[in-house]
Formats: sequence, structure tokens, C-alpha cells
Amino acid sequence: MKKVTAFALALVLCLGLLAGCGGNNAQSSSSAPSQESGAPAPEGPAAPSAVKLDKLKVYFVPSREPSEIITATEPLKALLKEEMKKEGYDIGEVEISVGTTYEAVGEALVAGTADVGLIPGGTYVLYDDGCDVILTATRDGLSKDFDEAKDWNDGTPTEASDKQAVSYRALMIAGPSEKGKALVAKVNAGEALTWDELNSASWSVMGSSSPAGYIYPALWLQDRYQKGITDLANAVQSDSYASAFARLASGQVDVLVTYADARRDYAERWTTEFGRTASIWEETGLIGVTAPIYNDTVSVSKTSPIMDDALIAALQNAFINIGSTPEGKEIIAIYSHNGYQKAQSADYDNERAAQKLIQELSAK
Repeated sequence: MKKVTAFALALVLCLGLLAGCGGNNAQSSSSAPSQESGAPAPEGPAAPSAVKLDKLKVYFVPSREPSEIITATEPLKALLKEEMKKEGYDIGEVEISVGTTYEAVGEALVAGTADVGLIPGGTYVLYDDGCDVILTATRDGLSKDFDEAKDWNDGTPTEASDKQAVSYRALMIAGPSEKGKALVAKVNAGEALTWDELNSASWSVMGSSSPAGYIYPALWLQDRYQKGITDLANAVQSDSYASAFARLASGQVDVLVTYADARRDYAERWTTEFGRTASIWEETGLIGVTAPIYNDTVSVSKTSPIMDDALIAALQNAFINIGSTPEGKEIIAIYSHNGYQKAQSADYDNERAAQKLIQELSAK
């Protein structure tokens, strides 16, 4: 009986193998070219097909006029599609949006309504429960990078240098109002400003997650006066640096906080659109300089339905390649970026410490 059973099992196995071989032969005869036809046999496995994505949603923060950002970054759509194709991704549409605030972009990344966000380090650490940093921007260095405010106030323009920098500074810039000029004069004389003098001025600040427009100036105030931006009697939030400089030029505010090369960006508009007669370098002066700030990020959403490790690696390579071309550099110059390098979360630990202090100050 055991022999009969063994024989039956062997017979079933043989029939199964024959059926499998027959199936393979049938598939080969229908899909592969016949050797008799003279067509060459395929060499190795076929190249993998591209991963198709209907849409990639890229968000920018409103550090410049939104319309200006949209216009400047329009060519990025084609470049990003081209570079991502080299990485094995066929993207139907690259959608570029500018958030109404820095926080709105962070919230979009957390919600997964944005796939990629070009955001400051401060915004990243506020929303890192819902997004990951993948790249850090590099910038052109500046001809001035002093710790003391008065060393910047020689009346000459701050120029770009050919040295790349991974950090920048925030500046407290006083304008042509009587109060603004008085503050600069005291700084240039080597005298320390008092809290009462600063508190009597009108200030323009950005959103609370902006490194240059809020966080590091708040730390500067804390270090020197044990006060924060929320302690200032007259501080207004501007929706962009352009509106902040317009307010400074008109005398609506005496002081604004901004990034180190901002005056270079608004030098022309200072004497045209903003209606001043003398140059921005003559009519403004520094009253404070912060510690260096780690550069902006390219961050990705943790909740985006399309995001995974392979797509992240492809995006890293694509942005790095774009930032290494003249056309790409022209596009990302809207944010004073000159290129990108891979980043990790620990790079922004100092930003986390800064945000913790800001939250403590705001809770008072």
C-alpha cells in the first residue's frame, strides 16, 4: 500500500512539473522572438519602468512677495520633472504653491497636503513631528559677517563673496525715522542700548517660526535684556520682508528684523517703489547682530501618501543636481540659496533649543 501511495505521489509531482514546463514553453513561444526568425535574443533583464506620480506638491514660505516667488520658481517645474525622470520617476505635474504664512506651510506638510516644503530650520523643528529634513541649503557668503553691529555701519553695500556658507545671521536694522537714527548713532558711538530705548521704538517682525524674522532676534533680546519680542510695547507682524522694508522706509516702524543680505534684495526698491532719495546703505544701520543661523531646509511630509525612502533619495539627488546648474541656481536664488547638501535631523538641534526658549518666553 505504501509503495502504491508513493508511486501516486511521484506521478502527481511529475505531472505538475510537466504542466509547469509546458506553461513556461507556451509563454516563451508567445512573448519571446523565435530563434528561427533571426531576431536577436534579448540581453539581460528589461530596464524597470518609471514610477508614475500624478502630482508632486511643492510649497514655499512667503519670505518674498508670493507673486515674485511663483514667477521665479516657474522654471523649477520642468527641471524637477526632468531630474526626477533620471531618478526613475515620471511625474505628471509639479504644483508650486506659496503659503500664506510660514506656519501654513508647516501645517500643510504635517497634513500631507504638501509633499515637499522649502522652509527655514525654525519652521522645520516646530513641525518635525510631521515632516523630515532631507537637505540643507548652501548660500553665498557675504563680505560682512561681524559680531558687532557698528562694524556693519560703514555706509558701504554688503556684497556677495565666492565663499559658500551653511549659516547666516539675523540683523536688527533701524531706519530713517528720528528714533531709528538715534539708535544707530548710539551704537556707532560704541554705547550699549538700554531696554527702554529699544522698547520705545516701533518694530516689524515676521511670524514666530521665522529664524531671522523672529526666533534669533528674540534670543538676542533674551541674552542681553532677559526680554523677548512679546515684551516689546510696539511690535507688528509683517506678511513679507517687502512690506517690512516699505514700513521702515515710510517711518511706520523704526526697526525691523531680517536676514543678513536683505538690504541687497531691496536696495533698488528703496529708492523707487519705497520712495526714498538716498540709498538704503546710507539711510539704515544695524543696532544688533545675532549668532549664526543654520540654513533653510528642503523637508518632506511624513504623511504624504506618495512619500517613501526611495522617493526621498530621488528628491535629494534631483535638488542637488538642480542646484549645481546655472539655470537651477538662478531659480533658487529667490531664497538666496546657491545649492543643497544632504541633511539630518540632528543638524537642527540648536534650532530646537531656540524654539524651546521662544515657547517659554511666549508663555510668560
